[in-house]
This record gives sequence, structure tokens and C-alpha cells, in this order.
Amino acid sequence: MHMRNLRIAIIGGGIGGVTAALALRQRGFMPRVYEQATALQEIGAGIQVTPNSTKVLRALGIEQSLAAASFEPECISTRDSISGRMVSRVPAKATYAKAFGAPWYQLHRADLLDMLVAKLPAGIVRTGVRCTGVSLAPKGAVLSFADGRHEEVDVVIGADGIHSVVREVLFGKEKPRFTGHMCWRALVPTDALPRGHVAPDLTAWMEPRAHVITYYVRGGNLVNVVAFRETKEWVAESWSIESDPFELRSAYSHVHPDLKLILDRVPRCFKWGVFDRNPLPRWTRGCATLLGDAAHPMLPFLAQGAAMSIEDGYVLARELARGDGVAPALARYEAERRPRASRVQLAARAQGKAIHFHSRWEGLKRKLGLYRRGGKNAEQLKRDWIFAYNPVEPARASA
Repeated sequence: MHMRNLRIAIIGGGIGGVTAALALRQRGFMPRVYEQATALQEIGAGIQVTPNSTKVLRALGIEQSLAAASFEPECISTRDSISGRMVSRVPAKATYAKAFGAPWYQLHRADLLDMLVAKLPAGIVRTGVRCTGVSLAPKGAVLSFADGRHEEVDVVIGADGIHSVVREVLFGKEKPRFTGHMCWRALVPTDALPRGHVAPDLTAWMEPRAHVITYYVRGGNLVNVVAFRETKEWVAESWSIESDPFELRSAYSHVHPDLKLILDRVPRCFKWGVFDRNPLPRWTRGCATLLGDAAHPMLPFLAQGAAMSIEDGYVLARELARGDGVAPALARYEAERRPRASRVQLAARAQGKAIHFHSRWEGLKRKLGLYRRGGKNAEQLKRDWIFAYNPVEPARASA
């Protein structure tokens, strides 16, 4: 069979799965995306498209739309959430594009998904279709669906997220570990706040055992709020659990008025528990492989979950397009992507342990360290290797 005639099934219509579909379509393939939801949608939340993933979206032809719908942070700022004092403010807008070859964009997750889907021909994405199983054969696989249908395919790409059916079929269940962190996500209309109240930055508001991230999306029309707090309470691993905004405000009732005002204007919010998993020793069995959170569930502390999914999708399409067979292509894909994604996965875990100080003395030491490093925290100094990577280039040793 000619490689371009491969029957490629992508299970999951999130950002990673749709990126893979578009990258494959760009190379002449006709993949099918199977999404169990009745419509492609992302929970209302912001997303950071850092330079490494911007390079992919540029290659897919959507950077112009991306720039129009997003917001570029002027600086990366750190403020004390109690006193409101500015601890550091490091230039970002011009600096990152120059240093890493592509800008850092902030946008609504749904906007990015819409941009990707808009580039796909009709019929590639099928919604309301839930995959319940994958049976591997010597050549290809058979998919099972909730409505009783079965379908033979040549390649299976499991892009079905943190509770992946494909991952469970290939490698069994894995019990996640609760990290002791929980999080609220919310969007605040900018016109609900005093003009200029939110700086044009990505701002981290820091305090013992908690932090809040604020940044603009939709060209500055919305403020994205991500509020983390350590807790012993077990919170479900889901982005779609709605929370009362009063609960969010109560958890941060002590913060500086600048931050308190933002939280007071939250109209609706969601919460979830932050769970961790170890890197997988392999992603592929036969003609089936994994992508994005199905392969490497990523803690949110480096803002790289979506970026890694975007990188995965492009590299997988790039390797299949070399035309020398499914097995060699999947082997190269995993050889390039698994070491990098695992490294980012572990770096995000380490950042989650380091980001929260547990006393005023630890906080003071953190601030003194920022001053000594010219405003950059230790994590910022260590993540240049993440941004410098270019998945659009031919396969090479993973950074």
C-alpha cells in the first residue's frame, strides 16, 4: 500500500490530535479523527504557545491567525501576592522571538482548536464517536466503538488525553499520584476591571504554598486566571468540575487588593486536582502509538502540556511522510519524542516541588535569588532548551 493511502485513525479531537491531523493532511494523507464529544470544544481557559510550539503552528500556516487572536506578553513578572510588591520583571515580547526564532503567544484554548480545525477539509473530524477498544493484528488494527461498529485501520494514534483508552489497551492501567496541589481556572472580561488594572505581562503572584498566574488572551479582551494551592483534600482529576467563585475568592481573601479585585470579578470558574504519572518506557505497540497527554501527562508548572502535544503531532506526521513503512516511522517518532517529552515531564514535576516556598524565610531567599539572577528565577534559566527546540527540522537528536 502506498503510504499516502494509509488508513490513519486519530483517537481524540483535542489540540494534539487535530495538530497531527492537519500535519498529516498537509503531507497528502487523509486521516480520520474520532472524538467522543458531540462537538470539538475546549474548556474555557488560556493556553501558552511558547516558541517551540509556535514554530509548528507557523509551519502549519496558522501563525497569522494565531497572532491576531492572541496576546504577546511584554514581560514575565513576579509579584508578592500579599504585599503586591514587584519582585522581578523580565522582558519577553521582543526577547523570546529573537532568542528562539518564534514568539510566545497567550490565547484561549478554544481559539487555537478552532484555527486548527478550520484548516481541515470537511469529513476528517467525526464527533460523537467513542472508541472503546483497539485490537492489534499482525498488520494494522481493528477499532471498536460504543455504537457497536468496528473499523480496520493501518495506524492508530492515541491522542485521547490523560484518561486514554488507547494507552490502557496498549500498556494497562496506571494509578496516578495526587501531588497535593489543586487549581482553579477562570476567565475575567477585561472591561469588568479598571482600565490598565492588569499589566500587559504574564504575572506570577507568589506566596507560601500557593501562586496565581494572570495573563491576557483574545487580544487583551479577557484575563486568564490560574490559581494553585497546596491542599490535603483530594480533588478529582478533571478540568470540567465547576466551582463556586466564592470558593476561589475565599481561598485568596488575604491577597493584595490588586489581585483580589481580579478574583472578585471572576464570573465562573472550574477546579481540578493536579495528578502526576511517571514517564512511560515505551509509547508504541505494533501500528499503534500515543501522543500528547495520552503519552506523557504533564504537570502544568512549565506550561508545556499543549506545546508537547503540538510537537508530537508534527513530528509523527513528518516521520510517516518519509514513506518507508509504518514501523520505521513510529520507531523514529518515539525515538525523537519520548526522551524530550519525558525530560519536560520530569522538569515540570521538579518545578512543581520548587515553585512553592513554605515560610517567609524561604520566600525572602527566593526574592534575593531573583535579584542576583537579574530577575530570572531558576526555572526560567533552565528552560531555554525547551524553547530552542525546533520540531519542524528533520529528525535529529532530541534536546
